[in-house]
Amino acid sequence: MSTSSVPPIEPINRDGLLALSAKGKANPTAVRTLKVRTVLEKRFRHLNYVRDLPAHVIDEPPGLLGDDTAPNPSEAVLAALGSCLSVGIQANAVLQQIRLTKVELELEADINITAVWGTGDLTEDKLVGFSAIRVSARVEGDAPREALDALVAHANRWSPVANTLRLPVPVSVTPA
Repeated sequence: MSTSSVPPIEPINRDGLLALSAKGKANPTAVRTLKVRTVLEKRFRHLNYVRDLPAHVIDEPPGLLGDDTAPNPSEAVLAALGSCLSVGIQANAVLQQIRLTKVELELEADINITAVWGTGDLTEDKLVGFSAIRVSARVEGDAPREALDALVAHANRWSPVANTLRLPVPVSVTPA
């Protein structure tokens, strides 16, 4: 439990959360399709369009021949994981009426990049992608440490992004 005078993080709307929760319970098999349009702008800089939002930029660092203007795709995956876990922590804190004063996640992943997008070492049994992801979550609020730790564990269990990374997901890529 935090004893500092740090102000609480602005919570989401609890009534809205309860309504969304009830909707999920009423139709537990509902599936929603998410869409993104990715456009190569130049070199390795990509503009990703989601809903009606401004473009979300993805690039590569200079060591990977990019312009270093934005996170690279693998960093974006880690950012998505961190954000998804944080959303789950915040939503469940609101549900349990815990006022949070800090949610900070540090993420790191191990990745072998020697295949260089299929142009480098193409050893047949090479693992392409993350081989390990580690997340350290610092959560503080007006609840006992056990309750705050339980928020983190619950968010991990129910995170769509964490589960997408943990579970095999069929991916099809076809020419348009």
